[in-house]
Order: sequence, then C-alpha cells, then structure tokens
Amino acid sequence: MTGTDPDAGSARERSQGLARSLFRVALPRWRGGRYSLSKLFFNFYLLAMGSFVAIAFTADLVISTAQRGITDDYARRFMRGTITLIEDELFRHPRSSWEKKIQTIDEKFSYKLGIVERITLDRKLTPSQVDKLDAGDIAIDHDGDIMYHRLGTSSLVLVVGPLAASRNPEQTDRLPLELRLRLLTWSLIGVIFGIALWFWIRPVWRDLEALRQTARDLGDGDFEARSPAARSQLIAPLSDTMNSMAERVQQLMATHRELSCGISHELRTPIARMRFALEMLTETDDPAERERLWGMMEADLDELDHLIDTSLTYARFEREAPEPHFSSVRFADWLADEVESVRLLGRNLELAVDTSQLPENLAVDLDRKAMPYALRNLLRNAFKYAAHQIRVSAELDGERILVHVDDDGIGIPPEEREHVFSAFTRLDRSRDRSTGGYGLGLAIARRVLELHGGSATAAAAPLGGARFTLAWQARQ
Repeated sequence: MTGTDPDAGSARERSQGLARSLFRVALPRWRGGRYSLSKLFFNFYLLAMGSFVAIAFTADLVISTAQRGITDDYARRFMRGTITLIEDELFRHPRSSWEKKIQTIDEKFSYKLGIVERITLDRKLTPSQVDKLDAGDIAIDHDGDIMYHRLGTSSLVLVVGPLAASRNPEQTDRLPLELRLRLLTWSLIGVIFGIALWFWIRPVWRDLEALRQTARDLGDGDFEARSPAARSQLIAPLSDTMNSMAERVQQLMATHRELSCGISHELRTPIARMRFALEMLTETDDPAERERLWGMMEADLDELDHLIDTSLTYARFEREAPEPHFSSVRFADWLADEVESVRLLGRNLELAVDTSQLPENLAVDLDRKAMPYALRNLLRNAFKYAAHQIRVSAELDGERILVHVDDDGIGIPPEEREHVFSAFTRLDRSRDRSTGGYGLGLAIARRVLELHGGSATAAAAPLGGARFTLAWQARQ
C-alpha cells in the first residue's frame, strides 16, 4: 500500500534538477546549423530538372529514330510532285542550259535547288540511299533535310534542300521557329516545375528545421521537447518516430531518477539499523543479545537483497518491455498452484481460492514467467493488510479473464486507488515497519498486465478491505 511525503517530493525535484544540469554539462553542445532553404531548393531543382531533361532528350532520340522511316516516307511522298514538276521543266530545255534554268527556278523557292554529278554523292549517302537514287527514287540524307533525285538516265542529280530554314543562308537573321518553340516550351516547363517544387520543398524544409531544433533540444538535455505536427506527409512518420523516441527517453530517464531516489531512500533504514546493531554488538558480551543482534542484521541483509531484486524486476519491465511468450494453461489449476506456493507467507490468515464461476477445464493464455509476478505481489500486499481473511476468485467476463484478490483489511480511499500503482508510492498509514514494503509490488503487477494487454485496478472488497483485480484477454 503506497504514498509519498512532501520532503521526499522536494528532494526528488532537487535531484531531477541536479541530474539535468549535470547531463547538460557532461554532453557537448549541439553544433548543427540551420537548413538552407535556397540550397535545398536548388539542389532538388537541378537534380530533378536535369534528370527530366535527360529523360526527355533520350526519349526524343528514341522516338525520332523509331519514326525516321515513317518521316522519310512522308517527306518523300510530300515532295514527289514538286520534284517531278522541276524535272519536267528541266527536260523542256537543252541539257547545257540546266544549270542556268535551275538557278531561275531556285529564286521561286524558299529552299535551295541545285544540280550535282552523281559520282559526288557516293561519300555523302549510305549504300541503301545510293541504291534508291540509282533506281529513280528519291534519296534523303541522314538528317532528313536534303533530297536527291536522279534526272532521268543522266549522270546529273537534282538536289533539293536543305529544307529547314535554319540551314538556309537567306534566313539566318532570326532564330528558327522550331528552336524558338523548343526554347519557349522548356522555359515554361522550367518555370512551372520550379514553382511546383518550391511549394513542395518549403513544407519539407520547415519540417526538417523543426526536427533539427527538436533534436538539438534533446541533445541539450531538454527531454520535454517535441517536434510539432509535420506539414509534409513525407516527414510526418519521421516526426512521429522522433516524438515517440523522446517520450521513451523521457520515460527511461524518469524511471532511472525514480529508482535512484526511491532506492536511496529505502536503503537508509536497513543500513541505519545495521550500523546501530554493529555498535551494540561491540558493546555487549551477552551471548543471547549478540545472537539477537546477529539475527537483526541478517534480517536487514535479507531486506536489502529483496529491495534490490524487486527494483531490478521493476526496472526490467520499465526498460526493456519484454516480448510476452504466451502459453495456454488450465486456469483453475494454475491459479490454485500459484496461491499454494505463497500460502506460508500468510501465517495464520485464512486464504481461500474460488474458481466456481469459471467454465470447467477453462484454458487461458498467459506468460507463465511474468504473470506469477503480478499475482504474488497482490497476495503479498494482501498478507500485509488483511486482518483475518483473504479470498482469491476468478471469473470469465466475455472474452476477458478477471482475477480478484480481496482482503478484510483497512482498504484504500477512492482517491488513492490509482495512485497506489505508482512506483515507490506508499500510503501514510503503511509506513510502519509492521507492514513494510517499498511501493514496487503493485507497480510491477500493472506492468505485467500491460504486457498482456490488460489492466490492474483497485476497488473496495466485499470483505470490507481492498480488492485488486487483474484483467486480460483469455485468448491472445
């Protein structure tokens, strides 16, 4: 049964403040600088835009290569009529005047016309293009911009092109339309992408800066620091994880301080008694008195050993949160065996076990290593405060199994029933040595039930004292 006094509370606050000060002095200051929004933006922009441009040019190259045959065939059919008309016009004149005539016709076209010898094209065209040229078809160069057509059976070849305005000397005074369209398109893509990236990067940057500041505060020893809610879904899981980590660290530090303060407080009494017994032992020669003093010191050593064992058990449940290993047991038999194993501690108290409300041969899942801690601690608590009678009963409530430990002792006030499950907490009326205890038994019981996904609660007992109830799922 548990409680605190004002002096212990103020001492604990002073020790916590001292621990925080020492912690901050011991650790080096966090030396991280602020995240640069512009640097983060430009890094992302250059990486993303560069990747996008590379992908676009690669895709354009692949598509252009795949469609080259289709494009050449379309251009060939598109220009066949024009080339035929030019050829017919040349055939109306003597061959000697073709050069002059082609110059006259060239003035009427926006692209260049010319006549060259067939033999000069062997190095300019591929073998397949040369075969098309000799067969009387229209041959197109590798760039798809110049067309060649053999004039009849002569050795002369009509040259049409370059067709692109950028390759015609007459139109070099302005950027080609295709280039202007490409520049305009890529400029618009770059601007729109930059705006979209800015609105995406800014929340990420804010969340990163908030995480950095939270990490800095934690590094400086402020374990109450928490990261604000993340604006970006990308950072939200990281923010939640950091806050969970901070809560866990704060909980571990609080447990450490609690154990340190509680153990140091509890150690004083047995140590003081041992020191007093040693002083008395040196001053007496009476064998009976010496035997009594030796017995007192052995009892104090047992008390110290029990305190350390209980504290380590509580610290293990607080620190490690061990993974439960459930196994199915016949619950009525298990409960009777556990109660029987501690019956001797009850001395002359009447201890009864009632499993009549359980279904016959009921099997319940529990951790056979951890659950006995909870039940035995409740029984030890009842042994301390019961006047004459203790009753252990069990019932099945839906899918939950409930175990009640009732005593006919002094009971627990309603306002203290939740407080008694805190570590190193004892009610004022339980401080005398006749009841003893360290305020850890009920805390361990609750940790065990949390491990089972259940709860440990306190209430008034039908016998007139306190009732402690353990409840958890019968089937895990």
